Amino acid sequence: MTLTIGALRAEPGRKTRGTIPVDLGITTVEIPLVLVNGSRPGPRVVITGGVHGGEFVGVDAATRLGGILDPDDVGGQVVICPVANPPAVYDGRLGKSPLDDVNINRVFPGDREGGPTERLAAWLFENVIAGADAYADLHSGGIDETLLDFVGYRLTSDAELDARTRALAHSVGYERVLFGRNAEGGNSHAAAARLGIPAILVETGRLGERHPEQTRTLLDGLYRMLHHLGVVAEPQHTAPVAVPPRDWVWTGSVVSPATGLWYPDAVTGDEVSEGQTIGRVIDPADGSEHKVTSPATGRILYGMNGLTVAPGAELAAIAQPSD
Repeated sequence: MTLTIGALRAEPGRKTRGTIPVDLGITTVEIPLVLVNGSRPGPRVVITGGVHGGEFVGVDAATRLGGILDPDDVGGQVVICPVANPPAVYDGRLGKSPLDDVNINRVFPGDREGGPTERLAAWLFENVIAGADAYADLHSGGIDETLLDFVGYRLTSDAELDARTRALAHSVGYERVLFGRNAEGGNSHAAAARLGIPAILVETGRLGERHPEQTRTLLDGLYRMLHHLGVVAEPQHTAPVAVPPRDWVWTGSVVSPATGLWYPDAVTGDEVSEGQTIGRVIDPADGSEHKVTSPATGRILYGMNGLTVAPGAELAAIAQPSD
């Protein structure tokens, strides 16, 4: 079966690379795609990187994977979008788009008649994500964010779908697999889950870094996932899984109570207890201090490394093993 997205086409046994123009109302952006149509039947797997700017490991790994995959070695179809959000990646380099100050990963499945970012989310969801048999969205700790690598997914009311998604998340081979208790919200993988697609979020790297070993870690995980789905043979070049994946659950999120300067007392990787002081936000004008406490017990899996924060900025996310 021919793999077609927009004007790009890949016949069975072929790979096509190119861009597709997408009208966002106030401007048009070019979305890069790699279509790998395998030489034998199999599932359609969609991989997106560059949903957020300043998260470089996913962009690098998706681009490299698109160049490496050979249709003769693929069963099924692999659709790779290395830069899903060009305005944020190339112009803003942060989570929000410079076009409208909107975080695209809060508005999926988007709105064709909405603002620029909502329109982009709608195009990606309708043309790239919706046809998937499995979906992986690649992220990293941003320029001001420390992070422990993890895979995330959402629970739904469909036990069979949840089991398939959990197996997909574990197949990546990361030590921590985080599940959300529902599929609500505007994250791309949550919206895909609501459509019945096994969908995961893969977080690799921190502080906007782009070290080759981080890209290698993510590529190994993607190859394990593709092998799990029957898309590629068992890869011989991937590193062995050092620690078996373990299920974790989110227990709390900490946000800034005020505008000011953030001075953490607990950082990513630390164990914290409910009610523990984990830092202070200080007003640079008068020196007044806002004490920040943990709302839950667990380990900080990602946290704010930047100094300046505004009200509502996420300072830390806390999780613990589900068992």
